[in-house]
Amino acid sequence: MPMSFSLTQMVLVTAGYLLVLFGVAWVSERGLLPRGLTRHPLTYTLSLGVYASAWAFYGTVGLAYEYGYGFLACYLGVSGAFLLAPVLLYPILRITRTYQLSSLADLFAFRFRSTWAGALTTLFMLVGVLPLLALQVQAVAESISILTREPLQQHVAMGYCVLVALITLFFGSRHIASREKHEGLVFAIAFESLIKLVAMGGVGLYALYGVFGGPHALEQWLLQNQTALSALHTPLQEGPWRTLLLVFFASAIVMPHMYHMAFTENLNPRALVSASWGLPLFLLLMSLAVPLILWAGLQLGATTTPEYFTLGIGIAANQPLLALLAYVGGLSASSGLIIVTTLALSGMALNHLVLPLYQPPAEGSIYRWLKWTRRGLIIAILAAGYGFYLVLGTRQDLAHLGILAFVATLQFLPGVLSVLYWPAANRRGFIAGLLAGISVWLVTMLLPLVGDLQGFYIPALDLVYVLDDTSWHMAAIASLAVNVLIFTLVSLFTSASPEEASAAEACAVDNVRRPQRRELHAASPQEFATQLAKPLGPRAAQKEVEQALRDLYLPFDERRPYALRRLRDRIEANLSGLMGPSVAQDMVETFLPYKAPGGENYVTEDIHFIESRLEDYHSRLTGLAAELDALRRYHRQTLQELPMGVCSLAKDHEILMWNKAMEELTGVAAQRVVGSRLGALEEPWHSLLLGFIHLPDQHLHKQQLTVQGHTRWLNLHKAAIAEPLAPGNSGLVLLVEDLTDTQLLEDKLVHSERLASIGRLAAGVAHEIGNPITGIACLAQNLREEREEDPELNELSSQILDQTKRVSRIVQSLMSFAHAGSHQHSVEPVNLAQVAQDAIGLLALNRRNFEVHFFNLCKPEHWADGDPQRLAQVLINLLSNARDASPPGSAVRVRSEANEHTVDLIVEDEGTGIPKSIMDRLFEPFFTTKDPGEGTGLGLALVYSIVEEHYGQITIDSPADVERQLGTRIRVTLPRHVEATPAVN
Repeated sequence: MPMSFSLTQMVLVTAGYLLVLFGVAWVSERGLLPRGLTRHPLTYTLSLGVYASAWAFYGTVGLAYEYGYGFLACYLGVSGAFLLAPVLLYPILRITRTYQLSSLADLFAFRFRSTWAGALTTLFMLVGVLPLLALQVQAVAESISILTREPLQQHVAMGYCVLVALITLFFGSRHIASREKHEGLVFAIAFESLIKLVAMGGVGLYALYGVFGGPHALEQWLLQNQTALSALHTPLQEGPWRTLLLVFFASAIVMPHMYHMAFTENLNPRALVSASWGLPLFLLLMSLAVPLILWAGLQLGATTTPEYFTLGIGIAANQPLLALLAYVGGLSASSGLIIVTTLALSGMALNHLVLPLYQPPAEGSIYRWLKWTRRGLIIAILAAGYGFYLVLGTRQDLAHLGILAFVATLQFLPGVLSVLYWPAANRRGFIAGLLAGISVWLVTMLLPLVGDLQGFYIPALDLVYVLDDTSWHMAAIASLAVNVLIFTLVSLFTSASPEEASAAEACAVDNVRRPQRRELHAASPQEFATQLAKPLGPRAAQKEVEQALRDLYLPFDERRPYALRRLRDRIEANLSGLMGPSVAQDMVETFLPYKAPGGENYVTEDIHFIESRLEDYHSRLTGLAAELDALRRYHRQTLQELPMGVCSLAKDHEILMWNKAMEELTGVAAQRVVGSRLGALEEPWHSLLLGFIHLPDQHLHKQQLTVQGHTRWLNLHKAAIAEPLAPGNSGLVLLVEDLTDTQLLEDKLVHSERLASIGRLAAGVAHEIGNPITGIACLAQNLREEREEDPELNELSSQILDQTKRVSRIVQSLMSFAHAGSHQHSVEPVNLAQVAQDAIGLLALNRRNFEVHFFNLCKPEHWADGDPQRLAQVLINLLSNARDASPPGSAVRVRSEANEHTVDLIVEDEGTGIPKSIMDRLFEPFFTTKDPGEGTGLGLALVYSIVEEHYGQITIDSPADVERQLGTRIRVTLPRHVEATPAVN
């Protein structure tokens, strides 16, 4: 007795499988599966297996029976498209992700800036894909009918459509915008692809080993049945396999389910790299089973038609599990395509048929309205597919229905290629070509099918067209040829609008789009939200603005014109993903318009966008373009690294460049100001630069500016330059030169010269004082000699002599200091204790020295070889610095230590010490830590020079007291003077 299943069993199997599919989607959507699994490139690649619908699962066997090896075109066509991913798929993916284009209709509406382009694409896609949807329903209904041997196809088909509709509503109701991906859908379709591969492979392996007994037995069978092998070769030489190849090549891009899975649901562009070879491999594995199934069906004498041999083998071999495996594989192929295609078509219909005719009220929740409208469209599309199935009944085989749908969508291939590679194409040409191609398809393929016509006569051409299995490819070639011809001619003899030209530039493969730099009416994100609240409602508008700001990493208080232009473009892209590019463009242009050109509101190219695009395309440039880009980078780096502030301004004072020196000088990062108006700068730079711009002078010198309590001196220069890509508009370049260090150096030099003048004056005064002091000393000496008997006068005259000697020592010290600095010095024995005493005595003239206590601890027997005057100057400088660094009441000690050939002069204080950060700069000329006017920065430099002249060394230890972290110890090492030992005769 032939094997059969009850209808109840088949309903349970169907419902059980769909329930498992629902569970897989729900688990992945809830994040219960590892993220690495759901986002793995293999998952994305398997999800593209949605291409292998019931037509590929069942129909390819019938195609092989009819066209021989021509059936491979079904797999080779789409594989060729994916192998050409770098020049075909990657550019479409870039456009889709950049501008949030979730369907082919969105792509055409965006490229041709036409609502009609999107609407006609949607309408014709709906009509063209209906046979494919009907095919899926018919495949499942006939499969159940074959397995149950009951003619209940219409009721089974309706029940199946209801179950698939429920799952599709679940998939399609959670998200309404293309920017929110259906991870559950992608993983569920990938799961179905595995089921199809396992089912097809399982039936193929049974055919090879269960029916034929292995490869060797199959070879023997083929030798005995040469007709079976020749039947595969003959149609390949005569049949329409080239047309099949073209049709399936186009289907990889234009079919709504393929576009949706390849581009809209793409989570990572790199996954397309894996898919470019992974999908052809997947299809290759499926195709290997097709000839085996065909030959096994012929060998077993399967009672089904060849397209259902996948089921018929299990029935003929009385293998229930094999038959169920084949049914589940066909069910997975059918349900996957219906779910994805219905979702894609519902989005297209919503964006291009419903929204252009009816705008939802802003008072309610626009998101909820869009969600429920899309649910209604899903049900309507599934109902239309079921209705088309009822109209056709079972009069057509699966292969013919599939070819009908694929030829219809072939009419969109010229439009896709023009988007990428023909910027001159325009909306008139696209619409005219599409209408012509679809008209030929309707007349030659759809109407005869629906009207059950065998053919018709064309009197004008005296042509009889017979609709049979061998003539469909003529209709396909004719419709495509008429489409391309009219598309080309109309585009060549009509002009494109400026909006189309801009969109064509954005879609070009070698796109370096240059958007216009224009001024918006809205001046802040909050104003954006206020304007968008009119069509979207306050909550939706606020949400869309915040989403766009997050996408661009911009703050909510952003006011830079360049950033606002980017925000406007991003909002348009996001709304395009939500409502379609036509509605999004109209909404943004209406409620977020640019100011009209003229007067101060002029239009130029956006140099910021050009720079960012060149950076993105840097690795792709070759030849002369790469050399020019390298030259651009060199000149830009030169300006960026220039040790002078550079600020480039447009005609409207928008900042185009702000180099690193400008960042350091102003403390304002380029990221904050580039793209904003100069007037937005904070004080004091706002007044300084704006004031300079409006002055007639080209140069301003030594402008004094107070920045954060510090005074700066600046030189300002300006020059008029033509804006890039807009020679008629004159911008400005400002140069800001920081003279602060130079000015401080000049002040120190003036102060040093003043000190030198005082030194020379002191030397003259000391010389003049010397004569009267000598007279006073003589008079005191005479007085003491004449009045030796008077003790009181003797005491008085002795005091006078002591004071004159003190004055003489002071005068001598002043003379020594004033004459120091001459490189002509004598080398003689120097008593370090005496030199230290003279230095302390000279410093005692300053009242400040009474705040600290000087201690001369040098040993009288320590002598050095050198110039006493210059060594005295060394000590004066060191003691003076020690005094200035010491707190009141502390001690400064000078002592000496002798070695065999050297003697050390050591000065120690009890101050706070010297920071490690400036230790290496202490001996640099004009380096000082004192306030302006209190130090020249020459003291230690002079000390270092004098010590070097004496062939000595100077070292600094700070802190001297490591435990308390206080004090500084300066050690000056000099050549030791050793008295010569008399020679012994």
